[in-house]
Amino acid sequence: MIVVMQKGATRDQVDHMAQRVEELGLKSHVIIGAERTVIAAIGEKRDYMRDALESGPGVERVVPILAPFKVASREVKPEPTQVVAGSLRVGAGTIGVIAGPCSVENEAQIIETAHRVKAAGATALRGGAFKPRTSPYSFQGLKEKGLEMLSRAREETGLAIVTEVMAPEDVPLVAQHTDVLQVGARNMQNYRLLEVVGQSKCAVLLKRGPAATIEELLLAAEYILDGGNKNVMLCERGIRTFEAHTRFTLPLATVPYLHNLTHLPIVVDPSHGTGHTYLVPDMAAAAVAAGTDGLIIEVHPDPEHAMSDGYQSLDYRQFEETMEKCRKIANVLGKTM
Repeated sequence: MIVVMQKGATRDQVDHMAQRVEELGLKSHVIIGAERTVIAAIGEKRDYMRDALESGPGVERVVPILAPFKVASREVKPEPTQVVAGSLRVGAGTIGVIAGPCSVENEAQIIETAHRVKAAGATALRGGAFKPRTSPYSFQGLKEKGLEMLSRAREETGLAIVTEVMAPEDVPLVAQHTDVLQVGARNMQNYRLLEVVGQSKCAVLLKRGPAATIEELLLAAEYILDGGNKNVMLCERGIRTFEAHTRFTLPLATVPYLHNLTHLPIVVDPSHGTGHTYLVPDMAAAAVAAGTDGLIIEVHPDPEHAMSDGYQSLDYRQFEETMEKCRKIANVLGKTM
């Protein structure tokens, strides 16, 4: 249910009703909107609960939530959410750009890349310290040393850090060195991991699994939101289809479709979504035109010799040209990039 508070409801009234929701055995999520505050009451409901809540001080009405994903739904919060994490702003008219190498390979590489992508307009640095790889013999990342290098890159450039966390027990360590915890496509339905990042104070970038439906993605986000973490971004990174001309199929209709369902910001990954460097610039521009709130793009100083995903990484010049193209489209749409 949604407890819709009256315009001008006091903080004491909101706190009282949130407490009343908890007393009824439901979980309360207070969501402050542009015009009014609502309280999402999540849990197993009884017929008497609606009457008990509607009679509360400062309450305008109580309505059911029809969507299976409760806190992520636009029924609860019609206004778009903007996620802010350090230098990164995503959503509500601002397009955030996360750029950097697939893997942190050494300190010189990640710091040089941080300076170059920032100069081109990126607002956050990506880089994998823990790398989930299909083959156990592939480069698995520098792990804690990689995290320390990302921290030094943040100190030098001021860029927010986005890096993947793979296991629940790693969340405290990774959170020390990052601004955004990335939950990768392989872990989208690792519910224990989702619960733990939901308890973190770091923002979360949740990637869609390669065979996941939109509803499954939103329900995965619900795990994080239900844990109390409201700073969640959804990432479309392509799904697996029968096509073989790209690494994955990047369905950009996901962007406006998700905007119709959820207030959470949407990020598009044209690097994984295509798997080919020459396709990334055009698909990044197309994502902006489709209404994306953010881009995450792989950029490497020497893609030919990258330790992972060089075939889909841009070099510095290509990234600069991509940013210029995307910025022109964003300006036409009245968005900040």
